Amino acid sequence: MKILHLDNNHELLISQLIAAGYKNEEDYSSTKEEVENKIADYEGIVIRSRFKVDKTFMDAATNLKFIARVGAGLESIDLKVAAEKGISLFSAPEGNRNAVAEHTLGMILSLFNKLNSADRQVKEGQWLREVNRGIELDGLTVGLIGYGNMGKAFAKKLRGFNVEVICYDIKPDVDDSNAEQVELKELFEKTDVLSLHTPWTPLTNQMINKDFISKFKKPFWLINTARGKSVVTMDLVKALKSGKIKGAGLDVLEYEKLSFEKLFSNNKMPTEFKELLTFSNVILSPHVAGWTVESKEKLAQTIVDKIIKKFGKL
Repeated sequence: MKILHLDNNHELLISQLIAAGYKNEEDYSSTKEEVENKIADYEGIVIRSRFKVDKTFMDAATNLKFIARVGAGLESIDLKVAAEKGISLFSAPEGNRNAVAEHTLGMILSLFNKLNSADRQVKEGQWLREVNRGIELDGLTVGLIGYGNMGKAFAKKLRGFNVEVICYDIKPDVDDSNAEQVELKELFEKTDVLSLHTPWTPLTNQMINKDFISKFKKPFWLINTARGKSVVTMDLVKALKSGKIKGAGLDVLEYEKLSFEKLFSNNKMPTEFKELLTFSNVILSPHVAGWTVESKEKLAQTIVDKIIKKFGKL
C-alpha cells in the first residue's frame, strides 16, 4: 500500500508505517492540482490542513482507500463524497486533547489573575498590586459547549477546582462524572465561564453571535480553543464593551485560513480585530492549544495505530 504524506509530521509516523510494510512518499510543496495529477498512484494520504480534500481531489484519487488527518477535525474533507466512495477517514482528537485542556485552563487562570498585564507592568518598572487583584475560579459554574474528546479532557482538569461543570452537546447521554449534561436554557442561566469544544460545522458556524450572547443570564467569560469561525468577532467586541462578556481567551480567530497557517492573506486587519487588540481582558494565542511537543508525537502515534488497526501490517 502506497501512502502519500502531504504535510510534515512527527518522524515516528513514517518510520512506524515503513516497519509495518507500507510504502511512504512525501510531497510537502506541490499544489493541490499537481497532487491531483498523481494521486491515483496512492492508496492512502496523510494530511493536516494544507488544502481541502474535495470531490475533485477524490475523483482523481481512483485507488484511494483512506485519508488520515493529523489533527482533531475533518472539516477540510468532503465527508459526503468520501462516504460515497467508501474511503476510510482517520483523525486524531485523542492525540491533542490533553494539550487543549491544559491550554484552556491556562487561559482562564491567566485572565482571572491578570498575569499578562501584570507581567508587562513589572517589566516596565511598575509595581501595581491593587489593579492586578485577581478573582478565583472556586465556586463558579463552567459551561462547556461540545463534550467530546476535548470537552471531556478539560472537564477532567477542572476536578480539583471546586467548580460546577455543565455541558451542552447535540448528542444525547454524553455526560460523565466530570460534567452534567444540560439543555441550553440551563447553560444560559448558570454559566460563569463558557468554553467551546466543538468542531466546525454549519451548526457551529458563527454560533457565538449577539443573539446567542444575549441569552446568558449573567455576564460571563468566553474561552475558545475550538474553531475561530464559531465566534463573530464584531459581536464579541460589542459584548466586551457592554460588559456582557467579562473577558475572553481566544486561541482561534474567525479570520484564519483553512490551513490555520495564516491569519490575514492580504495583511489587511479588520476594524473589529484592531479593536479586540485594545482590551486588556482579552488574551490571544495563534491556534496552538493542541500544539505541544508531546501532542505532536501523540497525534502521529494515533494515526499510525488507526491505519494499522484498519489495514493491518503488510
